[in-house]
Amino acid sequence: MSMLKRYLPILEWGRAYDRDDAVNDLMAAVIVTIMLIPQSLAYALLAGLPPEIGLYASILPLAAYALFGTSRALAVGPVAVVSLMTASAVGELAAQGSAEYLGAAIALAFLSGLMLAVMGLLRLGFLANLLSHPVISGFITASGIIIAASQLKHILGVKSGGHNLLQILGGLLENVANINWVTMAIGVPVTLFLFWVRKGLKPFLIARGVRPRLADIAAKTGPVVAVAATTALAAGLALQAYGVKLVGSIPGGLPAPTLPPLDPELWTKLAIPALLISVVGFVESVSVAQTLAAKKRQRIVPDQELIGLGAANMASAISGGYPVTGGFARSVVNFDAGAATPAAGAFTAIGIALATLFLTPFLASLPEATLAATIIVAVLSLVDLGAIRRVWAYSKSDFAAMAATILLTLSLGVEAGIVAGVALSVALYLYRTSRPHMAVVGIVPGTEHFRNIHRHQVVTGRKVLTIRVDESLFFANSRYLEDRIYEMVAARPELKHVVLMCTAVNEIDASAFESLEEINRRLGDSGVSFHLSEVKGPVMDRLERTDFLHHLTGRVFLTQYDAFCALDPDTAHISEARTPKKRAAGGFWHGPEI
Repeated sequence: MSMLKRYLPILEWGRAYDRDDAVNDLMAAVIVTIMLIPQSLAYALLAGLPPEIGLYASILPLAAYALFGTSRALAVGPVAVVSLMTASAVGELAAQGSAEYLGAAIALAFLSGLMLAVMGLLRLGFLANLLSHPVISGFITASGIIIAASQLKHILGVKSGGHNLLQILGGLLENVANINWVTMAIGVPVTLFLFWVRKGLKPFLIARGVRPRLADIAAKTGPVVAVAATTALAAGLALQAYGVKLVGSIPGGLPAPTLPPLDPELWTKLAIPALLISVVGFVESVSVAQTLAAKKRQRIVPDQELIGLGAANMASAISGGYPVTGGFARSVVNFDAGAATPAAGAFTAIGIALATLFLTPFLASLPEATLAATIIVAVLSLVDLGAIRRVWAYSKSDFAAMAATILLTLSLGVEAGIVAGVALSVALYLYRTSRPHMAVVGIVPGTEHFRNIHRHQVVTGRKVLTIRVDESLFFANSRYLEDRIYEMVAARPELKHVVLMCTAVNEIDASAFESLEEINRRLGDSGVSFHLSEVKGPVMDRLERTDFLHHLTGRVFLTQYDAFCALDPDTAHISEARTPKKRAAGGFWHGPEI
Protein backbone atom coordinates (compact mmCIF):
# COMPACT_ATOMS: atom_id res chain seq x y z
CA MET A 1 0.00 0.00 0.00
CA SER A 2 2.84 2.40 0.81
CA MET A 3 4.26 1.80 -2.70
CA LEU A 4 0.90 2.67 -4.24
CA LYS A 5 0.67 5.86 -2.17
CA ARG A 6 4.11 6.84 -3.31
CA TYR A 7 3.22 6.57 -7.00
CA LEU A 8 -0.43 7.58 -6.61
CA PRO A 9 -0.53 10.56 -4.23
CA ILE A 10 -4.29 10.78 -4.75
CA LEU A 11 -4.59 7.82 -2.35
CA GLU A 12 -3.01 10.01 0.34
CA TRP A 13 -4.90 13.30 0.00
CA GLY A 14 -8.05 11.62 -1.31
CA ARG A 15 -8.73 9.93 2.04
CA ALA A 16 -9.16 13.28 3.79
CA TYR A 17 -11.06 14.96 0.94
CA ASP A 18 -14.20 16.66 2.23
CA ARG A 19 -16.92 19.07 1.22
CA ASP A 20 -14.90 22.18 2.02
CA ASP A 21 -12.06 20.95 -0.18
CA ALA A 22 -14.51 20.25 -2.99
CA VAL A 23 -16.02 23.75 -2.78
CA ASN A 24 -12.57 25.38 -2.83
CA ASP A 25 -11.40 23.21 -5.71
CA LEU A 26 -14.54 23.90 -7.75
CA MET A 27 -14.19 27.66 -7.26
CA ALA A 28 -10.53 27.54 -8.30
CA ALA A 29 -11.40 25.36 -11.30
CA VAL A 30 -14.01 27.84 -12.57
CA ILE A 31 -11.51 30.72 -12.44
CA VAL A 32 -8.66 28.74 -14.02
CA THR A 33 -10.99 27.41 -16.75
CA ILE A 34 -11.98 30.94 -17.68
CA MET A 35 -8.31 31.88 -17.85
CA LEU A 36 -7.21 28.71 -19.65
CA ILE A 37 -9.67 28.74 -22.57
CA PRO A 38 -8.17 31.76 -24.40
CA GLN A 39 -4.65 30.77 -23.32
CA SER A 40 -5.04 27.27 -24.73
CA LEU A 41 -6.17 28.61 -28.09
CA ALA A 42 -3.41 31.21 -28.16
CA TYR A 43 -0.58 28.89 -27.14
CA ALA A 44 -1.61 26.30 -29.74
CA LEU A 45 -1.30 28.95 -32.43
CA LEU A 46 2.08 29.92 -30.97
CA ALA A 47 3.15 26.29 -31.34
CA GLY A 48 2.05 26.38 -34.98
CA LEU A 49 -0.91 24.08 -34.33
CA PRO A 50 -4.67 24.42 -34.88
CA PRO A 51 -6.32 26.21 -31.93
CA GLU A 52 -8.37 23.19 -30.84
CA ILE A 53 -5.12 21.32 -30.09
CA GLY A 54 -4.60 23.71 -27.18
CA LEU A 55 -7.97 22.66 -25.78
CA TYR A 56 -7.15 18.98 -26.27
CA ALA A 57 -3.90 19.51 -24.36
CA SER A 58 -5.87 20.96 -21.45
CA ILE A 59 -8.16 18.01 -20.68
CA LEU A 60 -6.53 14.62 -20.14
CA PRO A 61 -3.16 16.07 -18.97
CA LEU A 62 -4.86 17.84 -16.07
CA ALA A 63 -6.65 14.67 -15.03
CA ALA A 64 -3.43 12.64 -15.27
CA TYR A 65 -1.52 15.12 -13.12
CA ALA A 66 -4.32 15.04 -10.53
CA LEU A 67 -3.67 11.30 -10.17
CA PHE A 68 0.13 11.33 -10.09
CA GLY A 69 1.22 14.86 -9.07
CA THR A 70 2.11 15.99 -5.56
CA SER A 71 1.54 19.75 -5.83
CA ARG A 72 -1.86 20.92 -4.64
CA ALA A 73 -1.76 24.14 -6.64
CA LEU A 74 0.20 23.46 -9.83
CA ALA A 75 -1.97 24.06 -12.92
CA VAL A 76 -0.73 21.93 -15.82
CA GLY A 77 -1.39 22.75 -19.46
CA PRO A 78 0.05 24.54 -22.49
CA VAL A 79 2.54 27.28 -21.63
CA ALA A 80 4.26 29.90 -23.74
CA VAL A 81 7.89 28.78 -23.50
CA VAL A 82 7.15 25.11 -24.21
CA SER A 83 4.86 26.14 -27.09
CA LEU A 84 7.69 28.16 -28.60
CA MET A 85 10.11 25.25 -28.13
CA THR A 86 7.59 22.93 -29.78
CA ALA A 87 7.28 25.22 -32.80
CA SER A 88 11.07 25.46 -33.04
CA ALA A 89 11.59 21.68 -32.84
CA VAL A 90 8.73 20.53 -35.07
CA GLY A 91 9.17 23.36 -37.56
CA GLU A 92 12.50 21.84 -38.58
CA LEU A 93 10.78 18.59 -39.59
CA ALA A 94 7.48 19.50 -41.23
CA ALA A 95 5.46 22.39 -42.62
CA GLN A 96 2.94 24.10 -40.35
CA GLY A 97 -0.60 23.00 -41.05
CA SER A 98 0.40 19.59 -42.36
CA ALA A 99 -0.57 16.26 -40.85
CA GLU A 100 3.13 15.53 -40.40
CA TYR A 101 3.53 18.67 -38.28
CA LEU A 102 0.72 17.64 -35.94
CA GLY A 103 2.03 14.07 -35.78
CA ALA A 104 5.50 15.30 -34.85
CA ALA A 105 4.04 17.50 -32.09
CA ILE A 106 2.10 14.52 -30.69
CA ALA A 107 5.25 12.37 -30.83
CA LEU A 108 7.18 15.15 -29.08
CA ALA A 109 4.64 15.17 -26.24
CA PHE A 110 4.74 11.39 -25.85
CA LEU A 111 8.54 11.22 -25.99
CA SER A 112 8.87 14.06 -23.48
CA GLY A 113 6.39 12.35 -21.16
CA LEU A 114 8.23 9.05 -21.46
CA MET A 115 11.54 10.71 -20.59
CA LEU A 116 10.04 12.48 -17.57
CA ALA A 117 8.43 9.31 -16.27
CA VAL A 118 11.64 7.30 -16.63
CA MET A 119 13.63 10.01 -14.85
CA GLY A 120 11.07 9.95 -12.07
CA LEU A 121 11.24 6.17 -11.68
CA LEU A 122 15.04 6.42 -11.57
CA ARG A 123 14.78 9.25 -9.00
CA LEU A 124 16.66 11.73 -11.15
CA GLY A 125 14.86 14.81 -9.88
CA PHE A 126 18.18 16.18 -8.66
CA LEU A 127 19.22 16.74 -12.30
CA ALA A 128 17.13 19.89 -12.27
CA ASN A 129 19.82 21.39 -10.07
CA LEU A 130 22.20 21.36 -13.05
CA LEU A 131 20.32 24.37 -14.38
CA SER A 132 21.16 27.39 -12.28
CA HIS A 133 18.42 29.87 -11.49
CA PRO A 134 20.14 32.77 -13.33
CA VAL A 135 20.36 30.62 -16.47
CA ILE A 136 16.68 29.60 -16.26
CA SER A 137 15.69 33.20 -15.54
CA GLY A 138 17.73 34.41 -18.51
CA PHE A 139 16.26 31.77 -20.79
CA ILE A 140 12.67 32.55 -19.79
CA THR A 141 13.28 36.29 -20.14
CA ALA A 142 14.77 35.88 -23.62
CA SER A 143 12.02 33.44 -24.64
CA GLY A 144 9.38 35.88 -23.43
CA ILE A 145 10.88 38.63 -25.58
CA ILE A 146 10.99 36.34 -28.63
CA ILE A 147 7.40 35.19 -28.07
CA ALA A 148 6.12 38.76 -27.67
CA ALA A 149 7.99 39.85 -30.81
CA SER A 150 6.68 36.87 -32.78
CA GLN A 151 3.09 37.92 -32.05
CA LEU A 152 3.51 41.43 -33.41
CA LYS A 153 2.80 40.13 -36.92
CA HIS A 154 -0.72 39.18 -35.77
CA ILE A 155 -1.19 42.56 -34.08
CA LEU A 156 -0.12 44.38 -37.24
CA GLY A 157 -1.71 41.98 -39.71
CA VAL A 158 1.46 41.26 -41.69
CA LYS A 159 3.30 38.12 -42.73
CA SER A 160 6.58 37.48 -40.97
CA GLY A 161 8.58 34.54 -39.65
CA GLY A 162 11.79 33.56 -37.92
CA HIS A 163 12.96 31.57 -34.92
CA ASN A 164 15.05 34.25 -33.23
CA LEU A 165 14.67 37.93 -32.44
CA LEU A 166 16.83 39.15 -35.33
CA GLN A 167 14.85 37.17 -37.91
CA ILE A 168 11.52 38.21 -36.42
CA LEU A 169 12.34 41.93 -36.31
CA GLY A 170 13.87 41.77 -39.78
CA GLY A 171 10.69 40.22 -41.16
CA LEU A 172 8.53 42.85 -39.49
CA LEU A 173 10.63 45.69 -40.94
CA GLU A 174 10.40 44.21 -44.42
CA ASN A 175 6.60 44.10 -44.22
CA VAL A 176 5.92 47.33 -42.34
CA ALA A 177 4.41 48.86 -45.48
CA ASN A 178 1.80 46.09 -45.56
CA ILE A 179 0.24 46.77 -42.14
CA ASN A 180 -3.46 46.00 -42.01
CA TRP A 181 -4.84 48.99 -40.17
CA VAL A 182 -8.12 47.31 -39.28
CA THR A 183 -6.27 44.43 -37.65
CA MET A 184 -4.04 46.90 -35.85
CA ALA A 185 -7.13 48.79 -34.66
CA ILE A 186 -8.18 45.57 -32.92
CA GLY A 187 -4.82 44.28 -31.70
CA VAL A 188 -3.41 47.43 -30.11
CA PRO A 189 -6.49 48.39 -28.04
CA VAL A 190 -6.96 44.79 -26.89
CA THR A 191 -3.31 44.62 -25.81
CA LEU A 192 -3.63 47.87 -23.87
CA PHE A 193 -6.91 46.72 -22.35
CA LEU A 194 -5.38 43.43 -21.17
CA PHE A 195 -2.39 45.22 -19.66
CA TRP A 196 -4.75 47.52 -17.77
CA VAL A 197 -6.93 44.61 -16.63
CA ARG A 198 -3.88 42.74 -15.33
CA LYS A 199 -2.53 45.69 -13.32
CA GLY A 200 -5.30 48.22 -12.85
CA LEU A 201 -8.74 46.62 -12.81
CA LYS A 202 -8.50 45.02 -9.37
CA PRO A 203 -7.46 48.21 -7.49
CA PHE A 204 -9.99 50.17 -9.59
CA LEU A 205 -12.84 47.89 -8.45
CA ILE A 206 -11.67 47.74 -4.83
CA ALA A 207 -11.59 51.55 -4.70
CA ARG A 208 -15.25 51.49 -5.68
CA GLY A 209 -16.30 49.14 -2.93
CA VAL A 210 -16.04 45.75 -4.65
CA ARG A 211 -14.80 42.97 -2.38
CA PRO A 212 -11.16 41.98 -3.09
CA ARG A 213 -12.06 38.38 -3.97
CA LEU A 214 -14.67 39.46 -6.53
CA ALA A 215 -12.33 42.12 -7.90
CA ASP A 216 -9.63 39.52 -8.36
CA ILE A 217 -12.01 37.18 -10.20
CA ALA A 218 -13.13 40.03 -12.45
CA ALA A 219 -9.50 40.81 -13.30
CA LYS A 220 -8.90 37.19 -14.33
CA THR A 221 -11.85 37.30 -16.74
CA GLY A 222 -10.26 40.10 -18.78
CA PRO A 223 -9.06 37.84 -21.63
CA VAL A 224 -12.51 36.21 -21.86
CA VAL A 225 -14.14 39.65 -22.15
CA ALA A 226 -11.67 40.58 -24.89
CA VAL A 227 -12.37 37.32 -26.74
CA ALA A 228 -16.14 37.76 -26.51
CA ALA A 229 -16.11 41.44 -27.52
CA THR A 230 -13.76 41.11 -30.49
CA THR A 231 -15.48 37.94 -31.71
CA ALA A 232 -18.83 39.71 -31.71
CA LEU A 233 -17.27 42.75 -33.38
CA ALA A 234 -15.60 40.70 -36.11
CA ALA A 235 -18.77 38.73 -36.82
CA GLY A 236 -21.08 41.77 -36.76
CA LEU A 237 -18.93 43.94 -39.02
CA ALA A 238 -17.68 41.11 -41.26
CA LEU A 239 -14.09 42.17 -40.60
CA GLN A 240 -12.71 39.19 -42.49
CA ALA A 241 -13.58 41.07 -45.66
CA TYR A 242 -11.13 43.78 -44.57
CA GLY A 243 -8.24 41.34 -44.30
CA VAL A 244 -8.60 40.59 -40.58
CA LYS A 245 -7.43 37.02 -39.92
CA LEU A 246 -9.86 34.97 -37.88
CA VAL A 247 -9.37 31.69 -36.06
CA GLY A 248 -11.88 30.02 -38.34
CA SER A 249 -13.97 26.93 -37.79
CA ILE A 250 -12.91 24.90 -34.75
CA PRO A 251 -14.01 21.24 -34.70
CA GLY A 252 -16.43 20.53 -31.89
CA GLY A 253 -16.43 17.47 -29.71
CA LEU A 254 -13.86 15.76 -27.56
CA PRO A 255 -10.59 14.49 -29.05
CA ALA A 256 -10.47 10.90 -30.19
CA PRO A 257 -7.77 8.72 -28.62
CA THR A 258 -4.69 8.62 -30.80
CA LEU A 259 -1.19 7.21 -30.87
CA PRO A 260 1.98 9.07 -31.82
CA PRO A 261 3.59 8.15 -35.16
CA LEU A 262 5.77 5.08 -34.60
CA ASP A 263 8.59 6.31 -36.81
CA PRO A 264 12.06 5.58 -35.35
CA GLU A 265 13.70 8.22 -37.54
CA LEU A 266 11.24 10.87 -36.34
CA TRP A 267 11.77 9.89 -32.69
CA THR A 268 15.52 10.10 -33.14
CA LYS A 269 15.27 13.63 -34.52
CA LEU A 270 12.95 14.65 -31.67
CA ALA A 271 15.03 13.10 -28.87
CA ILE A 272 17.14 16.16 -28.03
CA PRO A 273 14.26 18.68 -28.27
CA ALA A 274 12.12 16.36 -26.13
CA LEU A 275 14.85 16.19 -23.50
CA LEU A 276 15.25 19.98 -23.48
CA ILE A 277 11.48 20.50 -23.18
CA SER A 278 11.37 17.93 -20.39
CA VAL A 279 14.13 19.62 -18.41
CA VAL A 280 12.86 23.17 -18.90
CA GLY A 281 9.26 22.19 -18.15
CA PHE A 282 10.26 20.25 -15.06
CA VAL A 283 12.45 23.03 -13.67
CA GLU A 284 9.74 25.63 -14.24
CA SER A 285 7.05 23.42 -12.72
CA VAL A 286 9.05 22.40 -9.67
CA SER A 287 10.08 25.99 -8.97
CA VAL A 288 6.47 27.14 -9.01
CA ALA A 289 5.21 24.11 -7.07
CA GLN A 290 7.81 24.46 -4.33
CA THR A 291 7.13 28.18 -3.93
CA LEU A 292 3.38 27.68 -3.58
CA ALA A 293 3.72 24.62 -1.34
CA ALA A 294 5.97 26.53 1.06
CA LYS A 295 3.28 29.16 1.57
CA LYS A 296 0.98 26.52 3.10
CA ARG A 297 3.75 24.50 4.76
CA GLN A 298 3.20 21.67 2.34
CA ARG A 299 5.82 19.73 0.41
CA ILE A 300 6.21 18.28 -3.02
CA VAL A 301 8.26 15.27 -4.09
CA PRO A 302 10.43 16.22 -7.11
CA ASP A 303 10.87 12.61 -8.28
CA GLN A 304 7.10 12.05 -8.18
CA GLU A 305 6.60 15.37 -9.95
CA LEU A 306 8.63 13.94 -12.81
CA ILE A 307 6.20 11.03 -12.98
CA GLY A 308 3.19 13.35 -12.73
CA LEU A 309 4.42 15.60 -15.53
CA GLY A 310 5.40 12.55 -17.55
CA ALA A 311 1.90 11.11 -17.21
CA ALA A 312 0.42 14.50 -18.19
CA ASN A 313 2.49 14.67 -21.38
CA MET A 314 1.73 11.11 -22.40
CA ALA A 315 -1.96 11.82 -21.75
CA SER A 316 -1.65 14.91 -23.93
CA ALA A 317 -0.22 12.80 -26.76
CA ILE A 318 -2.98 10.21 -26.42
CA SER A 319 -5.59 12.97 -26.71
CA GLY A 320 -3.92 14.55 -29.75
CA GLY A 321 -2.20 17.37 -27.84
CA TYR A 322 1.36 18.64 -27.56
CA PRO A 323 3.86 19.05 -24.69
CA VAL A 324 2.52 20.60 -21.48
CA THR A 325 3.91 21.63 -18.12
CA GLY A 326 2.97 23.66 -15.05
CA GLY A 327 2.32 27.31 -15.84
CA PHE A 328 3.51 30.04 -13.49
CA ALA A 329 0.70 32.58 -13.82
CA ARG A 330 -2.00 29.91 -14.03
CA SER A 331 -0.70 28.12 -10.94
CA VAL A 332 -0.61 31.34 -8.94
CA VAL A 333 -4.20 32.02 -9.96
CA ASN A 334 -5.14 28.48 -8.96
CA PHE A 335 -3.46 28.96 -5.59
CA ASP A 336 -4.99 32.39 -4.95
CA ALA A 337 -8.42 31.08 -5.93
CA GLY A 338 -8.22 28.59 -3.06
CA ALA A 339 -7.32 25.27 -4.72
CA ALA A 340 -7.00 22.76 -1.88
CA THR A 341 -5.98 19.60 -3.76
CA PRO A 342 -4.95 18.43 -7.25
CA ALA A 343 -8.65 17.69 -7.81
CA ALA A 344 -8.95 21.35 -8.85
CA GLY A 345 -7.04 20.35 -11.99
CA ALA A 346 -9.46 17.52 -12.68
CA PHE A 347 -12.42 19.90 -12.32
CA THR A 348 -10.66 22.32 -14.68
CA ALA A 349 -10.31 19.49 -17.20
CA ILE A 350 -14.08 18.97 -17.04
CA GLY A 351 -14.60 22.69 -17.63
CA ILE A 352 -12.33 22.67 -20.68
CA ALA A 353 -14.07 19.54 -21.98
CA LEU A 354 -17.44 21.30 -21.72
CA ALA A 355 -16.01 24.34 -23.50
CA THR A 356 -14.69 22.07 -26.26
CA LEU A 357 -18.12 20.51 -26.65
CA PHE A 358 -20.29 23.63 -26.59
CA LEU A 359 -18.28 26.83 -27.09
CA THR A 360 -16.12 26.15 -30.14
CA PRO A 361 -18.81 27.13 -32.70
CA PHE A 362 -18.80 30.66 -31.26
CA LEU A 363 -15.04 31.09 -31.70
CA ALA A 364 -14.85 30.91 -35.50
CA SER A 365 -14.95 34.73 -35.77
CA LEU A 366 -12.31 35.28 -33.09
CA PRO A 367 -9.52 37.55 -34.49
CA GLU A 368 -6.03 36.10 -34.25
CA ALA A 369 -4.93 39.56 -33.08
CA THR A 370 -6.89 39.02 -29.85
CA LEU A 371 -5.07 35.76 -29.14
CA ALA A 372 -1.76 37.44 -29.97
CA ALA A 373 -2.55 40.19 -27.46
CA THR A 374 -3.34 37.53 -24.85
CA ILE A 375 0.06 35.92 -25.44
CA ILE A 376 1.98 39.19 -25.35
CA VAL A 377 0.47 40.26 -22.04
CA ALA A 378 1.01 36.82 -20.52
CA VAL A 379 4.65 36.35 -21.57
CA LEU A 380 5.83 39.85 -20.78
CA SER A 381 4.99 39.14 -17.15
CA LEU A 382 7.73 36.48 -17.31
CA VAL A 383 10.36 38.97 -18.52
CA ASP A 384 12.43 39.98 -15.51
CA LEU A 385 15.01 42.51 -16.64
CA GLY A 386 15.60 43.52 -13.02
CA ALA A 387 17.07 40.07 -12.38
CA ILE A 388 19.95 40.95 -14.71
CA ARG A 389 20.94 43.88 -12.50
CA ARG A 390 20.53 41.86 -9.31
CA VAL A 391 22.66 38.98 -10.57
CA TRP A 392 25.33 41.40 -11.81
CA ALA A 393 25.56 42.97 -8.35
CA TYR A 394 25.79 39.60 -6.61
CA SER A 395 27.87 37.33 -8.85
CA LYS A 396 29.75 38.27 -12.01
CA SER A 397 30.17 34.63 -13.07
CA ASP A 398 26.43 33.95 -12.77
CA PHE A 399 25.79 37.16 -14.66
CA ALA A 400 28.07 35.97 -17.47
CA ALA A 401 26.10 32.71 -17.73
CA MET A 402 22.79 34.57 -17.63
CA ALA A 403 23.86 37.15 -20.22
CA ALA A 404 25.24 34.47 -22.54
CA THR A 405 21.98 32.51 -22.30
CA ILE A 406 19.91 35.62 -23.09
CA LEU A 407 22.08 36.69 -26.03
CA LEU A 408 22.29 33.22 -27.55
CA THR A 409 18.56 32.63 -27.16
CA LEU A 410 17.72 35.98 -28.76
CA SER A 411 20.23 35.63 -31.59
CA LEU A 412 20.19 31.88 -32.34
CA GLY A 413 16.88 30.59 -30.98
CA VAL A 414 15.49 28.74 -28.00
CA GLU A 415 17.25 25.42 -28.49
CA ALA A 416 20.69 26.99 -28.82
CA GLY A 417 19.94 29.17 -25.80
CA ILE A 418 18.90 26.37 -23.48
CA VAL A 419 21.76 24.09 -24.61
CA ALA A 420 24.18 26.92 -23.91
CA GLY A 421 22.48 27.50 -20.56
CA VAL A 422 22.85 23.86 -19.53
CA ALA A 423 26.48 23.81 -20.68
CA LEU A 424 27.27 27.03 -18.84
CA SER A 425 25.56 25.85 -15.66
CA VAL A 426 27.56 22.63 -15.63
CA ALA A 427 30.77 24.45 -16.56
CA LEU A 428 30.31 26.99 -13.77
CA TYR A 429 29.60 24.23 -11.28
CA LEU A 430 32.72 22.30 -12.27
CA TYR A 431 34.84 25.46 -12.23
CA ARG A 432 33.68 26.44 -8.76
CA THR A 433 34.03 22.99 -7.27
CA SER A 434 37.40 22.43 -8.95
CA ARG A 435 38.78 25.47 -7.17
CA PRO A 436 37.23 25.20 -3.70
CA HIS A 437 37.62 27.94 -1.16
CA MET A 438 40.56 27.10 1.09
CA ALA A 439 41.60 29.14 4.10
CA VAL A 440 44.49 29.13 6.54
CA VAL A 441 42.83 29.36 9.94
CA GLY A 442 43.92 30.31 13.42
CA ILE A 443 42.33 30.31 16.85
CA VAL A 444 40.23 33.25 18.03
CA PRO A 445 41.81 34.31 21.37
CA GLY A 446 39.93 33.18 24.44
CA THR A 447 37.79 30.68 22.46
CA GLU A 448 38.00 27.28 20.82
CA HIS A 449 36.91 28.67 17.46
CA PHE A 450 39.09 28.78 14.34
CA ARG A 451 38.63 31.36 11.63
CA ASN A 452 40.26 32.62 8.40
CA ILE A 453 43.45 34.56 9.18
CA HIS A 454 42.53 37.19 6.55
CA ARG A 455 39.09 37.90 7.99
CA HIS A 456 39.49 37.66 11.75
CA GLN A 457 41.98 38.49 14.51
CA VAL A 458 43.41 35.08 15.28
CA VAL A 459 46.54 33.41 16.65
CA THR A 460 48.65 30.88 14.74
CA GLY A 461 52.07 29.33 15.31
CA ARG A 462 55.17 28.71 13.22
CA LYS A 463 55.12 24.93 13.51
CA VAL A 464 51.47 24.16 12.66
CA LEU A 465 49.60 25.05 9.49
CA THR A 466 45.85 24.51 9.61
CA ILE A 467 43.99 24.52 6.29
CA ARG A 468 40.21 24.47 6.07
CA VAL A 469 38.74 23.33 2.75
CA ASP A 470 35.13 24.37 2.21
CA GLU A 471 34.06 21.71 -0.26
CA SER A 472 33.75 17.96 -0.59
CA LEU A 473 36.82 16.43 -2.19
CA PHE A 474 36.44 14.73 -5.56
CA PHE A 475 38.23 14.21 -8.85
CA ALA A 476 37.73 17.78 -10.10
CA ASN A 477 39.41 19.50 -7.15
CA SER A 478 41.84 16.89 -5.80
CA ARG A 479 44.81 18.18 -7.83
CA TYR A 480 44.04 21.75 -6.80
CA LEU A 481 44.12 20.67 -3.14
CA GLU A 482 47.52 19.04 -3.61
CA ASP A 483 49.02 22.07 -5.35
CA ARG A 484 47.76 24.55 -2.75
CA ILE A 485 49.05 22.50 0.18
CA TYR A 486 52.51 22.02 -1.41
CA GLU A 487 52.64 25.75 -2.17
CA MET A 488 51.79 26.72 1.41
CA VAL A 489 54.23 24.23 2.91
CA ALA A 490 57.08 25.41 0.65
CA ALA A 491 56.61 28.96 1.93
CA ARG A 492 57.00 27.91 5.60
CA PRO A 493 60.46 26.36 6.25
CA GLU A 494 59.86 26.00 10.02
CA LEU A 495 56.68 23.99 9.55
CA LYS A 496 56.33 20.62 11.34
CA HIS A 497 52.61 19.82 11.06
CA VAL A 498 49.81 20.32 8.51
CA VAL A 499 46.23 19.87 9.71
CA LEU A 500 43.45 19.52 7.14
CA MET A 501 40.28 20.77 8.80
CA CYS A 502 37.40 18.80 7.27
CA THR A 503 34.40 20.66 8.68
CA ALA A 504 32.79 21.12 5.26
CA VAL A 505 33.96 17.87 3.67
CA ASN A 506 30.91 15.66 3.21
CA GLU A 507 32.51 13.16 0.85
CA ILE A 508 35.91 12.07 -0.44
CA ASP A 509 35.83 10.14 -3.72
CA ALA A 510 38.50 7.69 -4.94
CA SER A 511 40.50 10.33 -6.81
CA ALA A 512 40.60 12.65 -3.81
CA PHE A 513 41.49 9.72 -1.57
CA GLU A 514 44.53 8.99 -3.74
CA SER A 515 45.46 12.68 -3.49
CA LEU A 516 45.31 12.48 0.32
CA GLU A 517 47.62 9.46 0.20
CA GLU A 518 50.04 11.37 -2.02
CA ILE A 519 49.92 14.45 0.22
CA ASN A 520 50.62 12.28 3.25
CA ARG A 521 53.58 10.60 1.50
CA ARG A 522 55.17 13.77 0.14
CA LEU A 523 54.77 15.71 3.38
CA GLY A 524 56.26 12.76 5.28
CA ASP A 525 59.27 12.73 2.93
CA SER A 526 59.84 16.41 3.74
CA GLY A 527 59.60 15.88 7.52
CA VAL A 528 56.11 17.33 7.93
CA SER A 529 53.32 15.33 9.63
CA PHE A 530 49.88 15.30 8.04
CA HIS A 531 46.81 15.39 10.31
CA LEU A 532 43.03 15.51 9.89
CA SER A 533 40.50 17.14 12.17
CA GLU A 534 36.73 17.27 12.51
CA VAL A 535 36.19 14.45 10.01
CA LYS A 536 32.50 13.63 9.55
CA GLY A 537 31.23 10.18 10.44
CA PRO A 538 30.41 8.86 6.93
CA VAL A 539 33.77 10.09 5.63
CA MET A 540 35.59 8.47 8.56
CA ASP A 541 33.75 5.20 7.95
CA ARG A 542 35.13 5.04 4.43
CA LEU A 543 38.66 5.95 5.53
CA GLU A 544 38.58 3.19 8.12
CA ARG A 545 37.84 0.66 5.40
CA THR A 546 41.29 1.39 3.92
CA ASP A 547 44.82 1.27 5.28
CA PHE A 548 45.19 5.05 4.96
CA LEU A 549 44.97 5.64 8.71
CA HIS A 550 47.74 3.07 9.34
CA HIS A 551 50.12 4.99 7.05
CA LEU A 552 49.03 8.45 8.17
CA THR A 553 52.08 10.32 9.45
CA GLY A 554 49.93 12.28 11.90
CA ARG A 555 46.64 11.77 13.73
CA VAL A 556 42.92 12.28 13.31
CA PHE A 557 41.60 14.77 15.87
CA LEU A 558 38.00 15.07 17.00
CA THR A 559 38.20 18.86 17.02
CA GLN A 560 40.58 21.44 15.64
CA TYR A 561 41.12 22.76 19.16
CA ASP A 562 42.34 19.31 20.25
CA ALA A 563 44.79 19.33 17.34
CA PHE A 564 46.05 22.82 18.22
CA CYS A 565 46.60 21.98 21.87
CA ALA A 566 48.37 18.70 21.07
CA LEU A 567 50.62 19.96 18.27
CA ASP A 568 51.43 23.49 19.48
CA PRO A 569 50.68 23.71 23.22
CA ASP A 570 52.79 26.86 23.71
CA THR A 571 50.84 28.87 21.19
CA ALA A 572 47.57 27.40 22.47
CA HIS A 573 48.46 28.60 25.95
CA ILE A 574 49.27 32.07 24.62
CA SER A 575 45.94 32.25 22.80
CA GLU A 576 44.04 31.40 25.98
CA ALA A 577 45.60 34.27 27.89
CA ARG A 578 45.78 36.81 25.10
CA THR A 579 43.27 39.63 24.73
CA PRO A 580 42.98 41.91 21.69
CA LYS A 581 45.06 44.60 23.47
CA LYS A 582 47.86 42.24 24.64
CA ARG A 583 50.49 40.48 22.57
CA ALA A 584 53.02 37.97 23.82
CA ALA A 585 56.01 36.45 22.08
CA GLY A 586 55.75 33.02 20.53
CA GLY A 587 52.65 33.15 18.36
CA PHE A 588 51.63 35.05 15.25
CA TRP A 589 48.79 37.53 15.49
CA HIS A 590 46.74 37.98 12.35
CA GLY A 591 44.12 40.59 11.76
CA PRO A 592 43.77 44.38 11.62
CA GLU A 593 44.87 46.60 14.45
CA ILE A 594 42.12 47.46 16.92
